[in-house]
Amino acid sequence: MSIGETLAEERERAGLSVTQVSLQTRIRETVIRGMEADDFSLCGGNFYARGHIRSISRVIGIDPEPLVAEFDAAHGGAPQPVSAISAFEPEQPVAFRERKAPNWSAAMALALALVVIYGVVQVVGHDGGGEQRTAQQVAGTPAPPSASPSASAPPKSGAPVAEAPRTKVEVRIEAKRTTWLNVIGDKGKTLFIGTLHKGDEKDFSAKKKVKLVIGVGGSVNLTVNGKDIGSPGKGKGVQRLSFDKNDPEPA
Repeated sequence: MSIGETLAEERERAGLSVTQVSLQTRIRETVIRGMEADDFSLCGGNFYARGHIRSISRVIGIDPEPLVAEFDAAHGGAPQPVSAISAFEPEQPVAFRERKAPNWSAAMALALALVVIYGVVQVVGHDGGGEQRTAQQVAGTPAPPSASPSASAPPKSGAPVAEAPRTKVEVRIEAKRTTWLNVIGDKGKTLFIGTLHKGDEKDFSAKKKVKLVIGVGGSVNLTVNGKDIGSPGKGKGVQRLSFDKNDPEPA
């Protein structure tokens, strides 16, 4: 199977259209259709073609390296590595400006001035506060009574509180490895489409149902309606799951 046939088949298996892949990779649809027909002339060169193959493969949930190796074998091999010395050596010497020593005398004078200003402000502030307290004592205004603890405390009841019925579906997704994800809510509304990396966490909710398309089985950990259900589809390919307000069902 050729590179283009592999990309097209895996895209369809992931349930994605060319437009959706274009939005996620920012690669034009005409370029993607050409690549699926094994026409890489619109990519702008072998360097960009390799990058496009990697980007599309990550979105549809497959390993890009075998396809890149196949592309290199068919188009003259991989590019030759460039040595670190030649890559980072400047063509012209860079002139560095001599650093001047700091003016410590000016800094000490500024610090001393700040200390004096702070002391004056503290003295004036304390005197003003004393006058205000004296005026309050002379006026004899009584302090407002403190609220009674019994008045603010909620009434105690030994009756158990009934759990309120769930009004929506809540799904939390934690990525255990890099994978592609598509989340669909009520009436087919797309809540998320893209790539999750290891450690990423996403929360989604809908009134009736949340559907998931996961690129690699076992790549994410799911919490549905507050209950951890683990990593569905471990060791398998694309996973398609659906949850409502009653999930997960009790064992």
